[in-house]
Parts: sequence; C-alpha cells; structure tokens
Amino acid sequence: MAARKLIFGLTAARRASSRAPVLLRASPLLEASTSASHTTAAATKPSGGSPWALLFSSRVFSSTPPAQQSAGDVPAPSAVDHKLIMPEDKFHKLADDTIHDLLEKLEEYGDSQQMDGFDIDYGNQVLTLRLGDLGTYVVNKQTPNRQIWLSSPVSGPARFDWDAATDSWIYRRTGVNLMRLLEKEIGELCGTPVDLS
Repeated sequence: MAARKLIFGLTAARRASSRAPVLLRASPLLEASTSASHTTAAATKPSGGSPWALLFSSRVFSSTPPAQQSAGDVPAPSAVDHKLIMPEDKFHKLADDTIHDLLEKLEEYGDSQQMDGFDIDYGNQVLTLRLGDLGTYVVNKQTPNRQIWLSSPVSGPARFDWDAATDSWIYRRTGVNLMRLLEKEIGELCGTPVDLS
C-alpha cells in the first residue's frame, strides 16, 4: 500500500512539473506584472530551475508593484482625513435639531391633511413618516459618517452631508438639499404643498 502511494505521488509530481511551465506561461497575472518583478525574479531564481520554486520564491505573480518608501518619506495620508470630520457633539446637535424640526413641521402638516394612513413617529433617533398607500419615509442619523440618511418611496436612499456654506444637509451625488427634496416629494404625493424651512 505504501509503495502504491509513493508511486502515485511521484507520478502526480511528474505530471505537475511537466505542466508547470505551461501554467506559468499561460498565467494572465504574469503578463500583468511589472518588469521590475521580472527582474527581481530573474535575480532570485533558485538553483534547480523548478518552475514551482520560481513561482513561490518571487513576486512574479503579483499584479501590483511593491511600495517603495525610503527612511525619510512621510507615510501616505489615510483614506479619511480625521481632522476634517465634524466633531461628534456638533454633528449630534445639527442632526438632532434638523430631525426635531422635521418632526414638528410634519406633525403640523399632518394635522392639516385629511389623509388615511398619515402617521409620523420618532423613536430611537429614527423619524418615520407613513403616508398610507403612498409609501414610507425614514430619516435617521449616521454618526460614524456624520450624515443624515433618507429612505424615500419616490427617490430611494440618499445620504446627506452637512454643508456649512449653505447651512443645510446636501446629497453630494446630486447636490439636492434634504428639506427641498422632502418638500417636493411629500407635496407631490399628498397633493398639498408643505413648507419645511
């Protein structure tokens, strides 16, 4: 039994080594690697010339060159510059004021509407506006991102950032103002203009 395993292992190893040059030449990652990696691979080619040893002893299969940093270099900035993020307490004040203002104005608007299913609820820092069969709006704050998130039955999800220049919450992708968007959509759905400013 042991002899059979040994023979099978040797046969499998021969098959793998005979296919290795084909696999290495056919690899798209090798074609995408940098010439510096090829130079490094040639300089560090192990004795014996086994393709598998070459593959695992170099960075030939890497599609990106290694980062070069000398001792005097300053590390690259992180993806998020934490100095530019609004302080958490300021964010909470702005977001809470906005959501509470929305709550008050939408309650007043709802009292003036004779609509079945109009309901507004605020709990766990989430404002939910139900417009019966017309859909449901959800407004909540996202502290880690310093954003107010909106889920709309008309325009879908959106993430609003505070814009100090305009003193309002702006969706950066479209440039739309949170209050203007809600005024437009709710007014069109209910058939009566609403003033949220």
